[in-house]
Amino acid sequence: MTRAFDPGDPHAAPLAGGRPYRVVRRVLAGVPCLLELPPEGQAVTAVCVVYHGAWAAKEGKLGVYAALAAGRAGGSGAAVLLPDAALHGERQGDTPPGLNAREYVWESVRRTVAEAPALLEALHAEFSAEFGPDFRSAPLWLVGSSMGGYVVQTLRRTLPDAGFPVARTAALITSGVWQEPEVRAPHLQAFLDAHRPVTHVAELPVTPLLLASGEADPTFPLAAHHAPTAAAYRAAFAGRPDLFQEQTFAGVGHYTSRFMRDATLAFLTEGTDRDSG
Repeated sequence: MTRAFDPGDPHAAPLAGGRPYRVVRRVLAGVPCLLELPPEGQAVTAVCVVYHGAWAAKEGKLGVYAALAAGRAGGSGAAVLLPDAALHGERQGDTPPGLNAREYVWESVRRTVAEAPALLEALHAEFSAEFGPDFRSAPLWLVGSSMGGYVVQTLRRTLPDAGFPVARTAALITSGVWQEPEVRAPHLQAFLDAHRPVTHVAELPVTPLLLASGEADPTFPLAAHHAPTAAAYRAAFAGRPDLFQEQTFAGVGHYTSRFMRDATLAFLTEGTDRDSG
């Protein structure tokens, strides 16, 4: 249904920086998702998939990166996709029995990585009619916090082989060390060994990456996690140091702080024109 609105006093809508965006819910390839989209009639210039942390849900990321969807005044914006990670949110009932806490995290990561190509295919099938044939070729950005950081560090390696090249990745309050003595399930040990970033960093694509951490993070202490992960990435990006950014934030614990969010938004949007070309 098409409705007319008074341009001088239109209907109330979600706003980011005074600019409107839409929030819709979809189930894509069996994955419950929320999407933050530009207003109807505006183009989509990028797709940003945001993965939450362990024991969280998609709703916790609503509004955090909405400025991407609101985009430029009177212009276009990104489609921000917020899926429930496997075994989380609306999907908790899928949790298999017998997992300890760390195995639960890594089983979620493994399943979330495996389903990502089908999720993106479903996204394009659902919205290509609205956003046009160029929607599939829009730059793909990945943002992940904590457990979500495990997911995006893996996907930047695996998605290109599935036909989804990743333009930019932001891994926040996370680690690439992946030493998990409590993970004993053989298939999860195999996943860790196959994708551990600090082990396989030389095999990873040299595409723009932001690694950001809180300096007071008790879950991932800086010296044990950020430092070795950043060192491995710096070595891998030695030929293109401009493509790797690392930042730490004083006083910040295990959460995405306001300044960390702003740094992530700046990192993603600084490459909009280049990534589209």
